[in-house]
Amino acid sequence: MTGYLSSIRLMQVFAQQPTGSVPTVTGTPAGPFITVVNPDGANVRSGPSSVYYEKIGPSLIEGETAPALGRSPGGDWIQIYYPGVPGNVGWVYAPLVILSPGFLPIVEPPPTSTPMVTPAIDPTLLAAFAATGNPTPLPTFTAPPPLEIPQYGSNNTGLPGFPMGLVILGLAFLGIFGGAISYLRRR
Repeated sequence: MTGYLSSIRLMQVFAQQPTGSVPTVTGTPAGPFITVVNPDGANVRSGPSSVYYEKIGPSLIEGETAPALGRSPGGDWIQIYYPGVPGNVGWVYAPLVILSPGFLPIVEPPPTSTPMVTPAIDPTLLAAFAATGNPTPLPTFTAPPPLEIPQYGSNNTGLPGFPMGLVILGLAFLGIFGGAISYLRRR
């Protein structure tokens, strides 16, 4: 009988839960707003630069709108209302969106963030490559002895007034003639 009563109590608990819906805001924002027209969406950053300010929160997708609050001094970036981040503001690149209707005041950008951690070298790694002791002097340069270039002159030991080239050609002719005779004799 106890199991029957507990199952009735469970049924009563489920029957007492509300089944209503939560009301949602369906109005359009008052004042100027932006509409994303870039097919790849638009990143929302903490300041007006993709170099000096980090990306905050998810990107806006094509067709999404947001209330516009101001414009950077150069006019390249638009400040929007972006809930869920510090200050509830973000910046989008102006060529990626269309501004509808209205005038936007110029807003000074926030200061750039400083790096949280300065990169440092591991002390153990530094000790492995650190120079210790006195430096060793480099060897000194000793100039080599002067180079002696031999001088070749015409040292004719042959016949005076007779060209040496003609002597060589004559000896070559005699060698060929002697080789031809010995070849013919073998036959």
